[in-house]
Amino acid sequence: MSRVRSAVLGGLLSLSLVGLAACGSSSSDTEEGGKSLSSVKIEGKQGKEPEVTFDGRLDGSKTETETVIEGDGETVADGDTASASFWIGNGFTQEEATSTYDQGPQKVELTSDVLKPLREAIVGHKVGDRVAVLTSAEDAYGETGNPSIGIGNKDSVLFVVDILGRSDTIPALDGPKGEEKKPASWAPTLVEKDGVVTGLDFTDAHQPTGKLIATTLVKGDGAKVEKGQTITVDYLGQVYDADKPFDESYSKEPAEFPIGVGQVIKGWDERLVGRTVGSRVILEIPPADGYGKTGNEAAGIKGTDTLFFVVDILAAK
Repeated sequence: MSRVRSAVLGGLLSLSLVGLAACGSSSSDTEEGGKSLSSVKIEGKQGKEPEVTFDGRLDGSKTETETVIEGDGETVADGDTASASFWIGNGFTQEEATSTYDQGPQKVELTSDVLKPLREAIVGHKVGDRVAVLTSAEDAYGETGNPSIGIGNKDSVLFVVDILGRSDTIPALDGPKGEEKKPASWAPTLVEKDGVVTGLDFTDAHQPTGKLIATTLVKGDGAKVEKGQTITVDYLGQVYDADKPFDESYSKEPAEFPIGVGQVIKGWDERLVGRTVGSRVILEIPPADGYGKTGNEAAGIKGTDTLFFVVDILAAK
């Protein structure tokens, strides 16, 4: 699992993951009426688990939709595959029912099989949006509700959805593709075995400057990477002057995650958006743009370590 990612992408979202109407029935003694979506306070950054505060039970008899945070990415269309995280609450008990934020973003193929409130929250909205949908249990899950996550058949249901990326069907490259460039003199040398990157040699590299800088080894001939897209990359990360990398994907499968929306370390968001697909770049990332003063103990990274990465951008969707 990539330590670069602050949230690991999950598998394909299916209705079973969010609890399609379960066998049997569970009924709450919900009375008529209740408060509207505007009574709910939804706080926190997009991409992070929301803090939801209820002000009484909710009325989901009429579906309400509100864009809580507006993004500036691409608009998601019917039939697209979106990357999203979502939180679901019971509007009658005013308690969380389930959340995917601890699992990482889910891939949601926007077909007719996807839960109606999720489609409502994603289709026609932009990457970077946080969208809230209030509806009835029946409208969300069918006449039995969803007892498996504590949603009775008469309850109202609140969905909070963060749209993190959208995908199309363009296949990923199997390596960098484009115009080769002479790297900057400060950069470490790639160590390769049978054409595969295995490490970085700092013999001729400069001392870290404390600045976030990058140099291009291959300028890709594909489309520019845009904020909010999901990118596919191969990468290798190594602490300055270390003997071996702390993480890499070249010996495994390429990594995939949203870019420019806070799902990876800041240095990646800042220096990969605007690059072209097919590019190979080397990044020098000071602590402030990496893992900060606390570092990353699991990866053996101290709060004072400067990180170097080689990154191949294989796709942007």
